[in-house]
Amino acid sequence: MLKDKKVILGVSGGIAVYKAVELLRLLTKAGAVVHVIMTRAAREFVAPLTFQTLSSNPVHTELFNLISEQEIGHISLADRAALFIIAPATANIIGKLACGIADDLLTTTVMATKAKVLIAPAMNVNMYTNPVYRDNEERLRRLGYLFVPPEKGELACGWEGEGKLAAPETIFEAAVAELTPKTLTGETVLVTAGPTREEIDPVRFISNHSSGKMGYALAREAQRRGGRVILVSGPVSLAPPPGVELVTVESATEMREAVMARVGGCTVVIKAAAVADYRPLEREQAKIKKQTGELTLRLVKNPDILAELGRLTERPFLVGFAAETDNLEAGAAKKLEEKNLDMIVANDVSQPDAGFNVDTNAARLLFRDGRMVECPLMSKKELAGLILDYVTAECSCRRQR
Repeated sequence: MLKDKKVILGVSGGIAVYKAVELLRLLTKAGAVVHVIMTRAAREFVAPLTFQTLSSNPVHTELFNLISEQEIGHISLADRAALFIIAPATANIIGKLACGIADDLLTTTVMATKAKVLIAPAMNVNMYTNPVYRDNEERLRRLGYLFVPPEKGELACGWEGEGKLAAPETIFEAAVAELTPKTLTGETVLVTAGPTREEIDPVRFISNHSSGKMGYALAREAQRRGGRVILVSGPVSLAPPPGVELVTVESATEMREAVMARVGGCTVVIKAAAVADYRPLEREQAKIKKQTGELTLRLVKNPDILAELGRLTERPFLVGFAAETDNLEAGAAKKLEEKNLDMIVANDVSQPDAGFNVDTNAARLLFRDGRMVECPLMSKKELAGLILDYVTAECSCRRQR
């Protein structure tokens, strides 16, 4: 994800320094090469050895130390950065940067870098709402600095309100988005995800094992690549990716209504949801009581959303999914043709590591021109990136025709 990307993590003083340790872990786990700069105040809360151990790089603390015999510390660090993160960023550090003050290693390195600077503030709520601080933040925003807003909650000082450092996962996501090439800028991508539920009575429903992980990974990656993303989701236990427009639904009928109401402004639709093919003919208003003997449940077909999208006169680039247990390629090819798709992602859900409720997947990508691409077992996040690589390339060719 961030393999070999060079990131500078600036850590200023505050109780939230401990969260920067988790942020560093996330960055290094994603493959980034992280160099940490700590202010004197930050070292009062967490020892540099902690950051050095997790980053596998020396922690930089002093302005006048040379990184090597030839390299001036703040210049060398500034030149290395693909992205500069300051987390936590105190009111003091933000004030210095807004006024052009460079009197320690952290502020001097920021002044010398040409990389984007991502700032995650953390401070008392009264400091955060102080007009002087607000002016400083606004000035930095105008100059192109990026901010991850703090959260509301109970602060270490005992106050309640804004000022709590954003979760490390939130800062990490902002960093990944900034370092991801914006290949989908100008595109509006609609993704469907998760299962649907077809109610039998007030306590029972028909559904399937879809977790929504594949669709959510696609939505997250499309947003990172600069697309405007609409995520139409059935009931799942996943947090929505930041920056996407989330539309929650329950049944196949609700999903159809949500999709058809929004498809007009979309350039790409990826139907990753596992939509129920049938629903009960009648939904009972009261719970069905246990009876002796058999119970017959009459089902009727649900609307075929994918086929309806394929019949649109001016339709977006259309990607479907085929979850099969046998004859994988033949079943997917038939669905590709019958529903007038541009691309289909076929996976064998009978495989233990490539079906529902797991973090990995293996797939075959089939295209209108007969091409087929084999995707070996990988994480669903990686597969989402691969799928979107092909979507981007196909959309580019489509525009040129």
